[in-house]
Amino acid sequence: MDLNKEIKKLEAVHLEKPQKVFTMYLNTDPSDPDQQGGEWKIHLKNGLNNFESYLQKDGDSDEKRNYWAVKEKVEQFIEENEQNFAKSVVLFATGDDTVWFAERFQMPVKTEFYWEETPALNQLKEMQKKFPKTGVVLTQKNQIKLIDAELGTLNDTQLFELDLDTEDWRQHQGPHRAQPSMGSGGAKTSKRDQFQERFEANRYRWYKSVAPKIDKLAKDYGWERFYLVGDKEELKDLQDHMNKEADDMINKNLLDHEEMHVLDEVVQ
Repeated sequence: MDLNKEIKKLEAVHLEKPQKVFTMYLNTDPSDPDQQGGEWKIHLKNGLNNFESYLQKDGDSDEKRNYWAVKEKVEQFIEENEQNFAKSVVLFATGDDTVWFAERFQMPVKTEFYWEETPALNQLKEMQKKFPKTGVVLTQKNQIKLIDAELGTLNDTQLFELDLDTEDWRQHQGPHRAQPSMGSGGAKTSKRDQFQERFEANRYRWYKSVAPKIDKLAKDYGWERFYLVGDKEELKDLQDHMNKEADDMINKNLLDHEEMHVLDEVVQ
């Protein structure tokens, strides 16, 4: 999803009665003390019913029909997706389907409902400001992992592994559990030491060869923020050869950690 494009489309929406656009920010965060019993279901029901009651009194039958069409679609989306809810749901909809945006996010929101001529975009823009398109690059010797994320949601992962025989970096897309660089145990100690020596001797050259590939992915993903995580010497070698400047370099070994854990740890 290109959120900038979606926001621009929503900013262009200006309707007139009986057409209106429904905006919903729904807090579904299970870690929120106010959400321990799934209270969001009550907030949703009340929010939807409040507009219905108001429109019953208002007496505009066309607007009422449009709202009922929206309400039906909202309830269907909730029913189909509630097993996969994270911290929030953000939704914009019209009765005639000209507007439909419904996403689950890993960022908290304040529960709000609107039925107006234009979408209420303040919270979505605030979320984007806090967590724009972000890249995290993790290094661990002959393995480099990239994480692409936005609004607290993981979009993609890439793993580069150096083939020590050919000295080429192999690229794998999607979730891929990184393998330990070298095994442990007495029999493997000398092999591990040899690898360590070879890696230290060639690290600068090897990282120089992979840096343009990471730069290209950073550009393709459109990263507005970018973090380097790993051994400080490795990070320095990689950054020296990259055009894109990291917002922060974090001296931690997180390459084997689950991606959402990495995002929680790195992106404050």
